[in-house]
Amino acid sequence: MVRRLLNGDVEEVRILSRDELKQDDMRRAFGDERLRFYIGDVRDYDSVERATRGVDHVFHAAALKQVPSCEFFPLEAVRTNVLGSANVIEASNKNDVRSVVCLGTDKAAYPVNAMGMSKAMMEKVAQAFARNNPTAQTVVSTVRYGNVMMSRGSVIPLFVEQIRQGRPLTVTDPRMTRFLMSLDEAVLLVEHAFQHARPGDLFIRKAPASTIEHLARAVGSAMGVEPELKVIGTRHGEKLYETLATREELARAEDQGDYFRVSVDARDLNYGEYFDEGDRQESTMDDYHSHNTERLDVGGVVSVLERLPAFRHLVDAEHM
Repeated sequence: MVRRLLNGDVEEVRILSRDELKQDDMRRAFGDERLRFYIGDVRDYDSVERATRGVDHVFHAAALKQVPSCEFFPLEAVRTNVLGSANVIEASNKNDVRSVVCLGTDKAAYPVNAMGMSKAMMEKVAQAFARNNPTAQTVVSTVRYGNVMMSRGSVIPLFVEQIRQGRPLTVTDPRMTRFLMSLDEAVLLVEHAFQHARPGDLFIRKAPASTIEHLARAVGSAMGVEPELKVIGTRHGEKLYETLATREELARAEDQGDYFRVSVDARDLNYGEYFDEGDRQESTMDDYHSHNTERLDVGGVVSVLERLPAFRHLVDAEHM
């Protein structure tokens, strides 16, 4: 995201995080005087408020996102993903930021784990701000997408490393399906939200999916091997498939081609007028999930992987 911003016409890009080592690595890697680094934590309102002074746009990506760790430490997920997000939104509003885009996840739809529940609450915090502050200058929206291939925490580099070491590829449940998305597609979704969001909007990127088995075999195929798979079982809090959009959301969604725009439910607390007449369209729709989206076979996943520069770079480096 930073690289794309710096390739455009921006005066300054600020990075707020608590990790000074990664900030130093980033400073050296980019070597761009338009980058400014702030040490702070979204859990601390004052540090966020300082960082957002004079800012036009905020992209909020700070999160605890590992499903198993959030299962063991759910209150930590709440402090970062829910309360931290509220701090970002409130600080941005105080400083008249024009637009805030909060990064979500497919695990927020029908959540069954602490990470997904906390990210669903983040979405609710963003939507509540839009409802409760109709005259605010700050437009707050959220984006939701599935697995970003080759991002931090992606299973693909693990598969590459296991193949390099001649070990079996560890898969949780071969039937498990996940949406597949490139980093460029994720960045484009954020840009789309910045350009088109209205207060409280949720933007969802459409994506194909594959089973975990096909993903593992595709990584092997791209590296010229037939991998052995070792089934290790489902981890804490994992689903068989992920949902990107619920039927309740699709009932009020606008199809924008590559995206769904889900407008905020703007009803107030006076429910009497809705008591006698429900939403009939909602009951005829199905969710949009990784079991019913376009399903890629091994060859299809290989084709996607080979278009990822980060994957080619990783594989080529392992072969050197």
